[in-house]
Amino acid sequence: MPALAAWVHNLDPFALRIAGDVGVRWYGLAYILGFAFAWWALTALAKRGKILLRPEQVADAMLVIVFATLVGGRLGYVLVYDRSLITTILPAPPWWGVLAINRGGMASHGGMVGLIISCWWIGRRTGAPMLHVMDLLALVCPVGLLLGRIANFINGELLGKIVAMPGEPSPWWSVKFPTELLEGHAPRLTPEQELALVRLLNEAAPGLPPGQQERALISAIQHGAADLAARLEPLLAARHPSQLYQGAVEGLVVGGVLWMLWRTPRKPGVIAAWFLILYGIGRIATEFIRLPDAHLSARSWGARPFGFSYGQWLSVMMVAGGTALLVYAARRAGPKLGGWRTRPETHSPPAS
Repeated sequence: MPALAAWVHNLDPFALRIAGDVGVRWYGLAYILGFAFAWWALTALAKRGKILLRPEQVADAMLVIVFATLVGGRLGYVLVYDRSLITTILPAPPWWGVLAINRGGMASHGGMVGLIISCWWIGRRTGAPMLHVMDLLALVCPVGLLLGRIANFINGELLGKIVAMPGEPSPWWSVKFPTELLEGHAPRLTPEQELALVRLLNEAAPGLPPGQQERALISAIQHGAADLAARLEPLLAARHPSQLYQGAVEGLVVGGVLWMLWRTPRKPGVIAAWFLILYGIGRIATEFIRLPDAHLSARSWGARPFGFSYGQWLSVMMVAGGTALLVYAARRAGPKLGGWRTRPETHSPPAS
């Protein structure tokens, strides 16, 4: 392997930066595109009579889904990962730590809970079975998950495990993330490397306190400072691009399997059940390569009981819940609903 072959991550998290930290982020665009795909796909299925919702009901349902996903995802992160945000008051908008999405972001498990609640609400409003609505969301959700993981990669967050320490030869497919200086996962450096990093920070951001220096250096690299990136490269660890691994599994693999299952008639709830099972298994597998959040390692469960992280145990619960739902759906009385290969007249949307 060639020495130091890993790419130094220099992507800007802003698709359009207006001023400072104000602008359009790729993370936000990922959500917008994910919701747009869900609306398009479900509307197309509704027009062909493949689902128990009418096209106009899909548009109304999407408003509920967007709200539930955002609220559930944010509250999931706050309640599970960083409860201190509840009592955090900021000197500038949005003033409350819970609303400061740039501080921690969203939790996918919380978003799932929000989606389940939205399915109950949509079912009550449209007359469609809740399990059928859950199937619909499970079918289109993987595209949003894929886009979200791509945004995680662009942001340089949710880092993967180290494959080569700073200064060591690294495989070509690995990535060096300058954000490891902020994530709390930076590896221990030699005294010479520590001195080189201090000098680099002082030159890139003279006069700033620790923490702000690292942010200023990372920002300069994101704005194209190739000389700073070259000097920082031997001081960074090479890592698995775990965000892309998870995107491939959660988006492409899970989505592909669900669309294949949708081809033929099945009981309501089967697609949602398989989504929970496949997504949970995928998260358990890929998080052996992804590092847990730095601020979680000090918690009582940080010792990883049975080798599983906190996120993996949440995924175990998802697999168990999906298995129980699959058994329930299979035994539940009622007709099967046709898939995308069946003729439109197999079933029709409920009357208003």
